[in-house]
Amino acid sequence: MQNLLLLAGGYVFYAWWDWRFLPLLIASSSLNYFLGIGIYKARQTKQRSLLLWIGLLQGLGTLLFFKYFNFFVKSTISAFATFNIRLDTYTLNIILPLGISFYTFRTISYLLDIKHGKIKPTTDWVVFFCYVSVFPCVISGPIDRPKTLIPQLTRRRVFDYAQATDGMRQILWGVFKKMVIADNCAVFTDNIFEHYKTLPASSLLFGAFLYTIQVYADFSGYSDIAIGLSNIIGIKVTRNFNTPFFAQNIADFWRRWHISLTGWLTDYVFAPLTIYFRDLGKTGLILAIVINFTAIGIWHGPNWTFFLFGFLNGCYYIPLILRGTLYKKKKITDQLQPALPALLGVAGTFTLVMFTFILFRADSLAQAFDYYQRLFSRSMFTAPVIIEKVNTAATLVCIVIMLAAEWLQRDKQHALQIDFIKKSPVRVIIYYGLILIIITFTATRNSDFIYFKF
Repeated sequence: MQNLLLLAGGYVFYAWWDWRFLPLLIASSSLNYFLGIGIYKARQTKQRSLLLWIGLLQGLGTLLFFKYFNFFVKSTISAFATFNIRLDTYTLNIILPLGISFYTFRTISYLLDIKHGKIKPTTDWVVFFCYVSVFPCVISGPIDRPKTLIPQLTRRRVFDYAQATDGMRQILWGVFKKMVIADNCAVFTDNIFEHYKTLPASSLLFGAFLYTIQVYADFSGYSDIAIGLSNIIGIKVTRNFNTPFFAQNIADFWRRWHISLTGWLTDYVFAPLTIYFRDLGKTGLILAIVINFTAIGIWHGPNWTFFLFGFLNGCYYIPLILRGTLYKKKKITDQLQPALPALLGVAGTFTLVMFTFILFRADSLAQAFDYYQRLFSRSMFTAPVIIEKVNTAATLVCIVIMLAAEWLQRDKQHALQIDFIKKSPVRVIIYYGLILIIITFTATRNSDFIYFKF
């Protein structure tokens, strides 16, 4: 009964956006449910491989059609146009099904883990359907693995007061990040990127900074809400962010950013590539990482900006590989104040990430390169022009509050895990103070979650 309610809730939640794509989600779940059982029962390797390929072609084929069909058509037309060849080709008015990138990766990892003997398939269709469309992670993750999520769905869940209250605190923190920080940053960044040609470089730098904060607050805010809701219903899901802005190099950043996606691609793309390129030494490792991160970029959407975004992040790893420090993890400090070398590493990594996220925000490569060109100009040293001045100071103060709280709570699962404060009135003041900030400084214009479109 618990899983039936969970499944119904997930489907209602999904259909609320567009009920027309609910049959696609159900059909994908049905096919992969039977494929998983078939792969496990197949006696011959060829049979298992055939069933696996059916699942991969269904998942990736559906994803490619809905997400990349028009992109491939337009890119082909543009490529032939450079040789003065005109193609009479048409695009389709395709709507991207919500969450398709996330639930497709869940079904693929399920089949691959069965094929490689890591898990056994579940014979309970309700459990599997819940795994694919678990509320509230079906839309934007985290992308949980079958070996961690399915066992939780097979046993009866008992209400845990401590877990539920911690979930409510994490939801509160996620709502603060989304509604106060991300949505207010969106007001500024939308104006700056729309009018960047008329603004000084200092404004463009301010826009790049705010957009980097916006993406983090938006996506990690959603993840906090999803994880918190999951805790309330007794399900532990994968942590998706671990204070990425305190990373000291790009490898450390990606170990902390969108953890479920980078972990998925590490296991199912990067690891096989390292085996394939193992005879090439460091060159093979560089190839594996660049391909892996290019895949991360392409996963985000059908635009050359995402391709270059992923490719550049892969290239940033090259100095770490050449120095042999790729797998060296740096703990920033146990003290309140970091040492100067650690602080410089954090600042350098954030700056690199910030400039790369311009590609993430730009509508095209032409716009991104124009933005970069205008950014590195003499007007960098002038006062920034802020078109939208509503809540400017309050937004910056709230950003400082977010970063300070996450720095102080960097060893916790989220910033409001404050059980160490023994006096209940103090905790209540913090909770209600945050609620008051949300009520007072919520942006006048709400924005959709950025990762809904991925």
